[in-house]
Amino acid sequence: MTMPVRVQAEPFDFGKECAGFGQGGSSTGAVVAFLGRVRDDSGSLVRMEIEHYPGMTEKAIGAIAAEASRRWCLNDVLVVHRHGKLTPGEAIMMVATAARHRVAAFEAAEFLMDYLKSRAPFWKKEIAADGAAWVSAIAEDEQALDRW
Repeated sequence: MTMPVRVQAEPFDFGKECAGFGQGGSSTGAVVAFLGRVRDDSGSLVRMEIEHYPGMTEKAIGAIAAEASRRWCLNDVLVVHRHGKLTPGEAIMMVATAARHRVAAFEAAEFLMDYLKSRAPFWKKEIAADGAAWVSAIAEDEQALDRW
């Protein structure tokens, strides 16, 4: 099984990423794919700037992808996360999981998404029409991790 983790500045094509995913064997009965976009909750977001430490970020995400793979017996997993300057509506990340059964594929995808939202080593700054602010942890995102 491959477990690609990519952290990149350039956009990715969600359809192309999904097209060949999870076709590595006849035991895959479920494929789940999730696309996250930059959301403008305030109505004034100009862009989001995402920073990370190259090498460290990929290693941390790779470790959590390997944990998901073990816990849910995944046949395949893919995580793509962007960094740099992104505008509202742009794809920021994707998670794809493939497993024998749908429950495992869905749960593993949710686990990975919760981790990426709360614990992955990214630093996010929102640049709005009226100023800039670093994005703080949200209690609901932290609580989502408690179920795992």
